Amino acid sequence: MAVSGLSGIESMLQQMRAVVHAAQNNGASVSDLAPAHTSFAAELHRSVQRISATQTAASNQAKAYELGAPDISLNNVMIDLQKSAIAFQTAVQVRNRLVAAYKEISSMAV
Repeated sequence: MAVSGLSGIESMLQQMRAVVHAAQNNGASVSDLAPAHTSFAAELHRSVQRISATQTAASNQAKAYELGAPDISLNNVMIDLQKSAIAFQTAVQVRNRLVAAYKEISSMAV
């Protein structure tokens, strides 16, 4: 599970490096270099799916430990459960900020 999180970070860093490199070499603007195929809704959906997968994997690992699987240690179970809890708390905070931003925008006079 930690490897998939690291691969996502590495992918993001690679994209950022490519944008910086292209901007330095070509003088292109960031809007020209930004990927146009990813929508906010699609990214949000992928994030929720990743959180769900993290929670499911941690729960399955905890159940396997409870059933006495010899290859699963308590340390790994506790770490994975905490990772899934932190991912969920982060998603809740993002949702709260989006709702607050929506309320602020909807209350603005046009």
